[in-house]
Amino acid sequence: MRVGFIGTGEIAAAMVRGLAGRGHEIFVSARNAKTSALLADEVSGVTVASNAEVVAQSDTVFLCLMADVARQVLPDLPFRAGQAVISVMVDVPVTDLHALCAPATDIACTIPLSAVATGGSMLPCYPASSALETLFGKTDTILPVASQSALNAHFAGSALSAPLIALMQTGSTWLADQTGDPQAAEAYVAGVFAGFLRQMQTSGADFDTLLQSLATEGGLNASLKSHMQDTGAHDALIAGLEALKPRLGL
Repeated sequence: MRVGFIGTGEIAAAMVRGLAGRGHEIFVSARNAKTSALLADEVSGVTVASNAEVVAQSDTVFLCLMADVARQVLPDLPFRAGQAVISVMVDVPVTDLHALCAPATDIACTIPLSAVATGGSMLPCYPASSALETLFGKTDTILPVASQSALNAHFAGSALSAPLIALMQTGSTWLADQTGDPQAAEAYVAGVFAGFLRQMQTSGADFDTLLQSLATEGGLNASLKSHMQDTGAHDALIAGLEALKPRLGL
């Protein structure tokens, strides 16, 4: 397939790396010259081109711009009927994309994170996209959702990534202070959580099941969990998610 990327930030780069070695022709815009040159050097089949050339050459175009930039540049690009367009942008709903990318009508939005570079990531999508399924369905989980509102809620859900990773980083820093070995501490904390996530994937366990297995009264896990609840950490997380709702139209 001929695949184009308008915008070459971190997420676009991760998606290009995720497609590496699969025989696709990949066109990336020169908007971020350093990143686009790096991708062309690193990934076979990548060509750097102007925005217009990316659209003209591609069967599927990924839109990886900031919303205000997208509204400025997209109407002048040569989208065509029968072309698939997939946006990874927050703040630009599908209804707006139909106007910005006319006459293209095969338009969807998804939410890739950096893990898409190596596979195994979750890709919520609205509406369903056969192009996204073709490109990433064998390596990642495509999760069609029922509405723009549902997709926007998943945008908020994706924002859990940074605070949860920051908590793991804080915990590993504390552990390193006790052991004197920062690398081993980080590997241990990451490995613990990777093990729980593998358990969920392979056994069908849910979060409640995992928490019950760690709920021994007086145990270390139960004690720390109770402390976090008592100090309002969970309430702060919910408040932060609620604060995202106006921007997302929820």
